[in-house]
Amino acid sequence: MTETIDALFDEGIQRYQAGETPATLIPVFKEVCDRTPKSASAWTCLAWLYLLDNKPTPAYKAAKKAVKLNPQDAQSRVNLAIAMLETAQSGVREHVDIARQLVMAVEELREEVKHNFEDGLARKPGWKSLQRVQNWIFEG
Repeated sequence: MTETIDALFDEGIQRYQAGETPATLIPVFKEVCDRTPKSASAWTCLAWLYLLDNKPTPAYKAAKKAVKLNPQDAQSRVNLAIAMLETAQSGVREHVDIARQLVMAVEELREEVKHNFEDGLARKPGWKSLQRVQNWIFEG
C-alpha cells in the first residue's frame, strides 16, 4: 500500500525529531518534493537537511524553490541565506532582512526560527554560516 504524501512528510519530521541523520532523511523529503512539487514546507525541510549534510548547492536550489513558493516563510529565507553564504553568492542581506521582519512581526515564527537555530547548532556545532545569519536576524 502506498503511503500518502502527508503521512510520508509527517513520518520524516518524526524521524528527524527522533535524531535520525540528515543523510537518511534526504531521500524521504526528495520523494515528498517529487510527489508534491508545490509544497513549500517540503522544500524548506529538504534544504535544511542538505545544509546539515554539508551539501550547500542542492540546499540552495531547494531553498530557492521554497522561497519562490512561499516568500513569507522566515525559515525558507534563513535556509536560503545560509546556503548563499556557503556557496559564496551575493544577495544574502535581502533574505536576512525579510526573515528579520517576519520573525519580529510574529512571535510564533520568532520562536520557531530560534528553535531551528538551536537545533542546527546542536546537530552541527560551530556552524559558522548559521551563526552569522542568527546574529544578523536577532542582533541586527
